[in-house]
Amino acid sequence: MLPFNTIEEATTFLGRNLTVPETLWFNYSAQKSDFYLYCHNILFLFLIFTFVPLPLVFFETMRSLGFLKYKIQPKVKTSLSEMFRCYKDVMRMFVLLVGPLQLSSYPSIKMVGIRTGLPLPSMWEILAQLTVYFMIEDYTNYWIHRFLHGKWGYENIHRVHHVYSAPIGFAAPYAHWLEVLILGIPTFLGPAIVPGHMITFWLWIALRQIEAIETHNMISPGLPQNISHFTVVQITMITTIMLDNKARAILLRCLLIAIISMALTRATATIRRS
Repeated sequence: MLPFNTIEEATTFLGRNLTVPETLWFNYSAQKSDFYLYCHNILFLFLIFTFVPLPLVFFETMRSLGFLKYKIQPKVKTSLSEMFRCYKDVMRMFVLLVGPLQLSSYPSIKMVGIRTGLPLPSMWEILAQLTVYFMIEDYTNYWIHRFLHGKWGYENIHRVHHVYSAPIGFAAPYAHWLEVLILGIPTFLGPAIVPGHMITFWLWIALRQIEAIETHNMISPGLPQNISHFTVVQITMITTIMLDNKARAILLRCLLIAIISMALTRATATIRRS
């Protein structure tokens, strides 16, 4: 909840007029608690998971030749009933696990310093923080995923995720309850290290869910699947040079993590090829 009763009070506090986005944010959030704003993520997760996979569900059902050209397993067909069953199972997990986890994790959001007030972050700051979040999530998720594909991790936890051997968007969060908890760590780690505004946090949760669905969307555009592991440092360095000082400081804060991540990934790939 904002500590201002009127826009005039907010203007006096900032020493300038509110921008259009800040005015919209004031009108929407001024009388809403921080907890209520945080709980928007539950609605976003439900809407994204329900609607984002639908276009590919349609193409899979229609079996169009243009779609099959890019399908990873063109001979494997997932029926509409199977996809709907997967959706129901995941929604059950959302209600019983993810929703309560989101609600109970609010104190940690306050502890790390994710804010809801004014001023709003600049576009550069949002982009810089999202870049850092994706780098940290990619690095930690990679190594957790490798552990889950080890003998013990796979047999006791990760095998549930591979019940659907042909990837479908609805199966992105289909997993053992313990895996859901473990993989929540990479998602939260970025905002914990580089906390930002609640709007940035909303965007991050939404984009992370969309990225997970895209990873399981059963098609491939033909690009190497591991291309991001080998280009993220170069992209980050170029972006850092282009951004303003505040955003640059945020990126440099976690650049070392990215460099270590890429070095370990390359070393691992070299060992596996030899």
